[in-house]
Amino acid sequence: MLEPENDSLMQVAPAHTKCWVCVLSCLLLACLYVGSLYVWRSSLPRDHPSLIKRRCASVLLVSALSPAVVKAWIHWADIRVDVSVWELMGVRLEALVPAAILPLLINMAFYLGPLVHSAMDNPEGFTGELQSVLDVHSWRLCVGDAVWLRNQVVAPVTEELVFRGAMLPMLVPCTGPTAAIFMAPLFFGVAHFHHMIEQRRLSKDNLSVIFLVSGMQFLYTTVFGAFTAFIFMRTGHVVGPVLCHSFCNSQGLPDISSTLQHPQRPALLFSYLTGMLLFLVLLFPLTDQFFYGAIPVCSLAPPPASVC
Repeated sequence: MLEPENDSLMQVAPAHTKCWVCVLSCLLLACLYVGSLYVWRSSLPRDHPSLIKRRCASVLLVSALSPAVVKAWIHWADIRVDVSVWELMGVRLEALVPAAILPLLINMAFYLGPLVHSAMDNPEGFTGELQSVLDVHSWRLCVGDAVWLRNQVVAPVTEELVFRGAMLPMLVPCTGPTAAIFMAPLFFGVAHFHHMIEQRRLSKDNLSVIFLVSGMQFLYTTVFGAFTAFIFMRTGHVVGPVLCHSFCNSQGLPDISSTLQHPQRPALLFSYLTGMLLFLVLLFPLTDQFFYGAIPVCSLAPPPASVC
């Protein structure tokens, strides 16, 4: 009799795998992450350096504790794995270079339109954009900026480790890999509703406007979360989602309205369309298991595991 290919990595007792344990574990992590932001009582705005430093310390602590939550889930759900918790969460050395570069290339393809737009608006063109990226002095200024560190380093690392690295392994045995890709981002999207508290406290907007803004934020964070969850499941690494997250934070949402009013509108619209097509064409080939070897989280998946 042929044994399952991933049996050497893990053995699962499906009858003892309780879905409620998976969901509650994910909910616990989400509550710990968001709750850690509010242990510091302060009237300061969220972009104040002092508050940023405190909150960064809090979420870094929660991220450091997330492997313990995954370890406890393994025990409670009666799951036996032959890889470390860190490897299961995508922190591993095998195929690290392609896992860092290839997903980022996919993400940059999607942002081809905004990147071309930015280069067109730069007086020095594409050369100026490249020089600004490689400018050491600019990077030194960024590293000294608390907002930049939060948006480009701390938030991507901690959110991807918690909401992808920790949650996906806990959801996969219950839901399967494909459903987990769309379920895990819901925790990520809902977690961003906490911004409503600060908007209500500091903003003059009425409640309906705040709900609308938060709803839009929930939508795009959930869509983005599904993308990085897909990258995590296909590569078995958390580094790709972290870099994609950081890149998206640096770019923001594409400014379509500005593009439609640009003097070079046809060229920009063509670059947007080309970028979306490149994204779709490259998505599966550049996340093929050929580049990444055996993927620990896929060993948790009940058959059939289509995404893996």
